[in-house]
Amino acid sequence: MRKFLTRSIAAAGAVAMLALSAACASERQGATATGGDTAASPAAGFPADSLIGVALPSKTSENWVLAGDLFTNELKTAGFKADVQYAGASATVSDQQAQISAMVTKGAKVIVIGATDAAQLSTQVAQAKQSGATVIAYDRLITNTPDVDYYIAFDNFKVGQLQGQALLDGMKDKKPKGPWTVELFSGSPDDNNSGVFFNGAMDVLKPLIDTGDVVVGSGQQEVKQTAIQGWKAEGAQQRMDSLLTSTYNGGKTLDGVLSPNDTLARAIITSVKGAGKPIPVVTGQDSEVESVKSIMAGEQYSTINKDTRKLVAETVKMVKALQTGGKPEINDTDSYDNGTKVVPAYLLPPVIVTKMNAAEAYANDPKLAPLTK
Repeated sequence: MRKFLTRSIAAAGAVAMLALSAACASERQGATATGGDTAASPAAGFPADSLIGVALPSKTSENWVLAGDLFTNELKTAGFKADVQYAGASATVSDQQAQISAMVTKGAKVIVIGATDAAQLSTQVAQAKQSGATVIAYDRLITNTPDVDYYIAFDNFKVGQLQGQALLDGMKDKKPKGPWTVELFSGSPDDNNSGVFFNGAMDVLKPLIDTGDVVVGSGQQEVKQTAIQGWKAEGAQQRMDSLLTSTYNGGKTLDGVLSPNDTLARAIITSVKGAGKPIPVVTGQDSEVESVKSIMAGEQYSTINKDTRKLVAETVKMVKALQTGGKPEINDTDSYDNGTKVVPAYLLPPVIVTKMNAAEAYANDPKLAPLTK
């Protein structure tokens, strides 16, 4: 059993990495939290042409843009009225709060939320529940509220584990024996997934850090030191520039960088190339076009394939079940404690992708398959 007591990455950042690792183990094995049932009640059903709201963050990645387009098309194809909104270029939580409230006012029967800030939507989620709407947290778990009915995502702890293992595998390919020197990056403090990715990676890396086989060159192992606000590429590049200047300005070699997604991975590689250094093993996530090209060119080492088409399709399947008064399919009722309740979840399996298996991994993806030829 895996149990994740979710919290913001910023709050976790004050704890040293050793404590973080211990907490991760505790969370994954702890008892079921109090507050709320572990399974949401089935909906009473609603008209087939009802309004379905979808609130997404800003268009900061290809996958969020794709998700919005897919939700618009697939909900309409299913006979629903679709209200798909983005939080805007600044991705401010106030934008998303207003959008969710507007969806409630319009009478949305289901509101799907990809949270801009997981910890600041409790009031709007409560409004949705009071109106009789069902709330589905999409990709990012909404925290500290009993009013989230379901969570749908890829298995994000597994994503982190795959990233940590890919980092090790890539470094061993280049240098069979350690110690290996690495730097660690994590995502935005307001994205609950950031801590889950990081904990998953450290589940793999921390034992080797403890033995000295993996060395964090800068010594920066705390979450608050590694986080990149807003998942901004410029933030990752600036931090990498600083690390190269402060830690790798002599003969010290950087073997690998744990990057939580493709946007940051490319920024990290840009920084390293700009400094005239050899490109280390760099991980990623999201299968963005430019990163797949980079992997095939031998620069970025890996990414994670989390097929947005499948995630949206499963979410729409949930909505259809609710419309008929049924219960959506759930495959995890234990792991995702949002601080108030354990939220019933449907998790999809992520896939690690390197140059070696890219053609197979993207064989059915019309956008990415041609890049692997």
